[in-house]
Amino acid sequence: MSGTGTPSVAMSGAESSRASLGRVPSTWAQAVILSRYQLRDYLRSRRFVLMMSIVALVGVILTAVVAYFRPASLIDNSSDFYGGLWAGGASFVILFAGIIFGGDAIAGEFQNKTGYFLMGLPVQRTTVYTGKYLAALAASLVTLVVFLLIVVGNAAFYLGPGAFTNLAPLLASFVLALLYLLALLGFTFLFSSLFKTSLYAVLVVAVLFLFGFTIISSVATSLAHIEPWFLISYASSIIGYPLTGTPPHIAHIRSPFGGGTMTVYSPSIPEGIAIMAGYFLITSLLGLWLFEREEFT
Repeated sequence: MSGTGTPSVAMSGAESSRASLGRVPSTWAQAVILSRYQLRDYLRSRRFVLMMSIVALVGVILTAVVAYFRPASLIDNSSDFYGGLWAGGASFVILFAGIIFGGDAIAGEFQNKTGYFLMGLPVQRTTVYTGKYLAALAASLVTLVVFLLIVVGNAAFYLGPGAFTNLAPLLASFVLALLYLLALLGFTFLFSSLFKTSLYAVLVVAVLFLFGFTIISSVATSLAHIEPWFLISYASSIIGYPLTGTPPHIAHIRSPFGGGTMTVYSPSIPEGIAIMAGYFLITSLLGLWLFEREEFT
């Protein structure tokens, strides 16, 4: 009796093993697999070399400027040093990383016709969108961490052990920079889903962030006299607050072009977090919605 039971157990185990081999992985598992291969392509591509060259160039310029001028306002303590080098530089690195890695992430599937092969696999478009977003996020995060190491290395050279005595503000600033990266990638993926040509997607995002948002902010504050809370570039200024302190919400400064004073608005940390989180959620979902309705024709 016992001898006849063993083969049945072994048979059921073999059948369950075959069933598991034929089972399609979950959506999240597929997204992780796709992101891993996409990240590998990013790390081997010329765009990654270009992005790392930009980070290295920014690091060299900042290092040379500090070495030549040795400003006392920077090298007196770690908070001032990180506030001067990290805050502005991180926004610059995040902007270019988002454009380079996210600008054509979806549009490239249409332009290069690779989507025809990818959509033929048993994967959902949500999986493709999520996997590509995770890969772009990971590649961008690598460049951001490299820039952070350059800044910390400079601080260690000038401040010695004092560069590591109070790292909590720097870590808080890094978390805010990460939130800005999430929001900016969501924004770039939205326009990448909107266009079927990579060049258009990259150009629109680059023009908006380099020029468009600055002009809109100036018009909103100078002519309409309203706070530009609806701009992601306005919210990104909170990245340096843990290091430099929170400025007053409304300030009146002398206009550089003459003619009296001008009003300058500064977001609070909760307001900036809410704006960037809103951009991340809305643009990511809207970009996914557009991608799911695009046809490969």
